[in-house]
Amino acid sequence: MASTGPATGSSGTLLETHSIDVVPETARHGRPRNQFTLWFGANMQITAVVTGALAVTFGADALWGILGLLAGNLLGGAVMALHSAQGPKLGLPQMISSRAQFGVYGAVIPLILVILMYLGFASTGAILAGQAVNTITGSSNVPLGIIVFGAITAVVATLGYKYIHLLGRIATVSGLVGFTYLAVRLFTQYDVGALFGTTAFSAASFLTAVALSAGWQLTYGPYVADYSRYLPADTPAKSTFIATFSGSVIGSQWSMSFGALLAALPAAADGSGFLDSQVGFLAQLGGGGIFAVLIALVVFVGKLTVNTLNAYGGFMSILTSISAFTGKSKIRQLSRILYICGFILLSVLIAIMASSDFLGNFKNLVLLLLMVFIPWSAINLVDYYLISRERVDVAALYDPNGHYGRWNKVALISYAIGIAVQIPFLSQSLYTGPIATAMSGTDISWLVGLLVTAGIFYPWAKRAAVAKRIQRAAEPDLPVSTASRPSAT
Repeated sequence: MASTGPATGSSGTLLETHSIDVVPETARHGRPRNQFTLWFGANMQITAVVTGALAVTFGADALWGILGLLAGNLLGGAVMALHSAQGPKLGLPQMISSRAQFGVYGAVIPLILVILMYLGFASTGAILAGQAVNTITGSSNVPLGIIVFGAITAVVATLGYKYIHLLGRIATVSGLVGFTYLAVRLFTQYDVGALFGTTAFSAASFLTAVALSAGWQLTYGPYVADYSRYLPADTPAKSTFIATFSGSVIGSQWSMSFGALLAALPAAADGSGFLDSQVGFLAQLGGGGIFAVLIALVVFVGKLTVNTLNAYGGFMSILTSISAFTGKSKIRQLSRILYICGFILLSVLIAIMASSDFLGNFKNLVLLLLMVFIPWSAINLVDYYLISRERVDVAALYDPNGHYGRWNKVALISYAIGIAVQIPFLSQSLYTGPIATAMSGTDISWLVGLLVTAGIFYPWAKRAAVAKRIQRAAEPDLPVSTASRPSAT
């Protein structure tokens, strides 16, 4: 059945009609620059500011922290943007394409971790957004602010792709205006130059800053292609890459650098600082009164943008997991609404229960997710660009008995090794590995995981691919990505 586009369903509703099925050419639209505004807006938000502040909190000087954050954003942003470039080619959500590496059933393993990631980020984001709602309304009821934010998130996520991109453009404008104003206030009220050089360089704290920002970017990998899949199939991969990379890196580096400066400020007379009340501190920096409300609105829009991405991606990841066993690629609109509302409800409940220890939970979440998504990202990119060379049998992604099978032991074993090899290099509050201890707490687990996973997977998968081609020598080569389509069910 032909699609009427992402904004309008065949029944004339406002809801997006596509989910984990292939987006047909008749529904393709947009330009790569839309990726810039979406990812810039999604990163010009307070959780990115908190991430930058963590770099200083965990020992880095403001200058070295900012430089470490830049290095991590550049490295992680490049990997993240390579995933984005897959969207126009395949017309599919990111995690469906993982079946080409892990098998139809095997892909459910990283999918479960992806769903947990979405829940974690949605919950921690809801805490900060709830503070913004309370600042705007003058209420002191934190759970109520979280609930209001969750309800609005559910509405936008249910409407779908087109409205998510529209929200990204709004967040870009509001973020530019709001954070520029806050930067001016910061530089006029404080001696920012005095914040640099107060702490000696430390390799451990510098690499922690690199890991924080790299982890921030890399955790976008499992869902970045969800928001580029409607671009026309002939969109140059380079254009998609540059737009996504620049939007995400510039937006996140701006926010994180601002956060690093805020964390380096001297404490107030009562000993409090930015990390004691993130939204409240920004509202006060903005000047109080009506300016505090406007800054809270900027915080709200930024968090709404990224939390909508989490809810939308969470819905599709849950559906992708279930469809591996049901074979269905489409669902009814009512089911779509129920999936999204159920996800939001769970994230709101987690946010309400976890709000008392937000900062510690968030830092542990970022580093843990970095550990499990580095190997996934390495496997996905190595297979797509180096082994399969962008050639994917789309129909087989939905068929456990098809070309990719149920389980791919090469990818699954490589993935497990990629996680396990990082453990000795971990430096977290929950666990510090022996090698990290010997390196004065320096955490390079993410880099080890990336190199080891790619080094194991590439030659092993290459040999397996050659053996499979020999077995299927009589069959024609697979056309590029758009060759065959799964039937709607």
